[in-house]
Amino acid sequence: MNATPGPKGPPNRILYATMGVLLAVLLIGAGGFLWLSGNGANGPISIGGPFTLQDGNGKTVTDRDFRGKYMLVYFGYTFCPDVCPTTLNAVADAMDKLGPAAGRIRPLFISVDPKRDTPAVVKQYAAAFGPEFTGLTGTPQEIAAAAKEYRVYYADHPTGPGTDDYSVDHSSVLYLMGPDGRFIAPVRADQSGDQIAANLKKLMG
Repeated sequence: MNATPGPKGPPNRILYATMGVLLAVLLIGAGGFLWLSGNGANGPISIGGPFTLQDGNGKTVTDRDFRGKYMLVYFGYTFCPDVCPTTLNAVADAMDKLGPAAGRIRPLFISVDPKRDTPAVVKQYAAAFGPEFTGLTGTPQEIAAAAKEYRVYYADHPTGPGTDDYSVDHSSVLYLMGPDGRFIAPVRADQSGDQIAANLKKLMG
């Protein structure tokens, strides 16, 4: 089930990707305690919420279409050179290790690069990690709205003079949402498949 798809970019993309990873680690470190404790300066922290996006067939999909299943949500992009495919590989490995319990989970890959990640592109990308994975994309406004609900950071970072010469810095967190659509807990994206599977077993009960 493991795969490492994704277009390759210019050599300096690795440098920018590394910078993005470091930024993501800082973001996770700053927000992790708040998420786990469930409280911020103004009360409970709200993570996740309604979204309207498009699946790989161009069909409009909302968060309500996944009710009754746990959602394991990850925001990334298909041109991501290492962090995204590494994380999704680990999730694919975790799904294998969960056995029948994996049928209760829908891993969702939500693109933060609507310019390049068309429905057809995210469909092919998500499918490379397994049939359980669903790739979602949308207009810049739709993606921005979904990212806001999940408190996801992302920003384009130019890598050259062309219109497609850019990487996307983004926070790297897996969000476990319950069958009722409510946020349960963040799952660290830098873990192995074994660790992710163990965490999911505990969180799902």
